[in-house]
Amino acid sequence: MMKIFYFTGTGNSLYVAQQLGGELLSIPQVMKDDRIEIQDEAVGIVCPIYSGDMPKMVHHFLERAKIETDYFFMVYTYGMDATVATPHASEAAEKAGIRLDYVAQIKMVDNYLPGFSMEEQKKTAPEKKIQEQIDKACQDIAARKREAYPVTLAHKASMAMIWQTIGKRVLDDKAAQRYTVSDACTKCGICTKVCPARNIRLTDCVEFGSCCEVCYACIQNCPQGAIHLPDEKSRERFRNEHVNLQEIIEANCQL
Repeated sequence: MMKIFYFTGTGNSLYVAQQLGGELLSIPQVMKDDRIEIQDEAVGIVCPIYSGDMPKMVHHFLERAKIETDYFFMVYTYGMDATVATPHASEAAEKAGIRLDYVAQIKMVDNYLPGFSMEEQKKTAPEKKIQEQIDKACQDIAARKREAYPVTLAHKASMAMIWQTIGKRVLDDKAAQRYTVSDACTKCGICTKVCPARNIRLTDCVEFGSCCEVCYACIQNCPQGAIHLPDEKSRERFRNEHVNLQEIIEANCQL
């Protein structure tokens, strides 16, 4: 048997997790448990890459979880660069006392609004051959492919450089406090339901807290397109075409 734990904001990682098979478990929902003890023949994590690293919640999950398995793997979804993602994963797994047996990196539509136009990103999907990448990962995992992932000094230098130049700024806990909400907001509450960190409160307005995961689930899934970044490249929004809004809510809702 196989358990797959996933983190998703706009559906890319959820879609990949669904393709891999096994029992699917949402990391934001599992994190509610007092104790996280996992036993299975194979255990995997599927998550996006933000500024070269896993989401903060995935790091916290690995720190808390007690995982016993014969085969531990990670599958990343990313849009531009995943250069240091595997060293980050290997390091996190080692700290958690788990051997990392296999890593797959799936290049998909990038939802990073300050960096990309969503219209242009959607056009790039066919050339990325997304399904071929997913099929390859499925085959490797089914065959229990194993590889070594040592973390070198060069990796550590790259990880530190990316954190200092990009990560520290982008992955700020208070990032959501820079978001703005337009008059198009109908106070439907979808943003509060898709937030995996319970960082959004709806009163007479939309209020953002200081524990943002920077997943952009609130921005990308707003039915009215009412939530904005100050430096976004387009008003177009993105959710994986194979995933619906209700699936994102079920994965992330903390209410």
